[in-house]
Formats: sequence, C-alpha cells, structure tokens
Amino acid sequence: MAQSRLPEHIAIIMDGNGRWAKARFFPRFMGHKAGVKRVKELVRYTSDIGVRVLTLYAFSTENWRRPSDEVSFLMKLMHNALRKEMAELHRERVQFKVIGDVSVLNSELQNILAEAEALMAHNTGLKLRVAINYGARAEIVTAFKSLLHQVNQGLIQVDALDEASLSRLLYTADVPDPDLLIRTGGECRISNFLLWQLAYTELYFVDTLFPDFKISELDKALQWFGTRERRFGKTSEQVQHE
Repeated sequence: MAQSRLPEHIAIIMDGNGRWAKARFFPRFMGHKAGVKRVKELVRYTSDIGVRVLTLYAFSTENWRRPSDEVSFLMKLMHNALRKEMAELHRERVQFKVIGDVSVLNSELQNILAEAEALMAHNTGLKLRVAINYGARAEIVTAFKSLLHQVNQGLIQVDALDEASLSRLLYTADVPDPDLLIRTGGECRISNFLLWQLAYTELYFVDTLFPDFKISELDKALQWFGTRERRFGKTSEQVQHE
C-alpha cells in the first residue's frame, strides 16, 4: 500500500467475533478462531508496511463476565495461538509484550506469555502489544497508587507530579500513544481501553465484524487517517506552517 503518512502506533478493539459466528449459525468459538486468523494477517501486514506499534485488545477485565465455557476457550485459544506462532513472530523480529494484569490468568497461559516475551524481548521490528485482562481505569488507579507510594516515601514531591509522572507508570510507558484507534463491529465506544493514552488519538469506527476486517479494510482506515489534520490544540494555520 502506498501511504504517505502512516500512524506510528495503531490500536485495535477487535469486536464482533461472536456476532460473526452467530450470523453463520456457528458456535461463538468459531468466531474467535476466525479472529485469530485475522490477527495473524494484520500483524504481518502492519509489520511489512512499517507501523512501529500495534496494540490489540484481546480480553478486558470486564470479559470475565462472559459464560465460563467461553472464557475458558478464549484462554486456551490464546495459549495455543501463541505457542503456534511464537517462532514465526520471532523470525519476523516482532517484539511481543502483554499489557494487563496477568497474575490472575492460569499458570499455563502465564508461562507461555512469559516465554514469548523473553524470546522476543530484544527484537527490533514491530512492537506488538496484546491487552489481556486489561482495564484502563484499573491501569490508571495502579499507576496513581504507585505515585502515592513514591510521595509517601519522599521519593518525589507532590508539586513535581505531572502528566509524564503518571505516563511513566502505565503499561505503555515504552511506546508512544496511539495515533489511530480502530474499533470493528459497529460499536462507537472505547470500552475502558487506553483511556489516558487516547487523549489525541484519531478514532475510526467501522461496522465490519473483526473476522471480516481484511487488509483492504485496514487500508481504508489508513487512507482515512491520512486525511486527518492532527492539530494537538494548535490552529490549522500553525500546523500547515510547521
């Protein structure tokens, strides 16, 4: 794809797997399996075109409310998919990292996540971030508690606290904030995802269900992004003269 202005960081809320399966009279797990196939394609494509960071919302803190058999399937699916794709991701120099509280995940999944992170820790290609048991409000509260502890220990003064102080304690401290957020599935909400980091992100909502979100659909989102004037509080005239 010829794209003059690529986002440095793309975040995707992968919505619609269950509805995709239901529309085809399949069980919901078939939609999740189709979604994994789509993830593989998107990771490879974004890596190839030069996107620096791709963050995928795989499982939220609220998703535990789903039926237990679906949750169990999702956990097993994530484990098996990573086990299968880990070597190829490493060959493609992808740097893999999980964002979220993994301490509540089963030990088998925790182990494969840790193994994948360690294997790909020093890779210099696409930075792939997968949000598992992630909730933005919980992330911010955890960061705030850490700041409060530092203040109480005399490590930092209250007057010295600023936005950067909190940003350094978020899961995403090592990557830039998203330039483009894509949500598939027709819903127009953020759903507790990267609330702090999305302050100046371009938001792209599309009706396409995630298993149908092919490369051509991503290209449409990238083309749309290329038309956006990103002002960050400035006027159009200021931006045009930079």
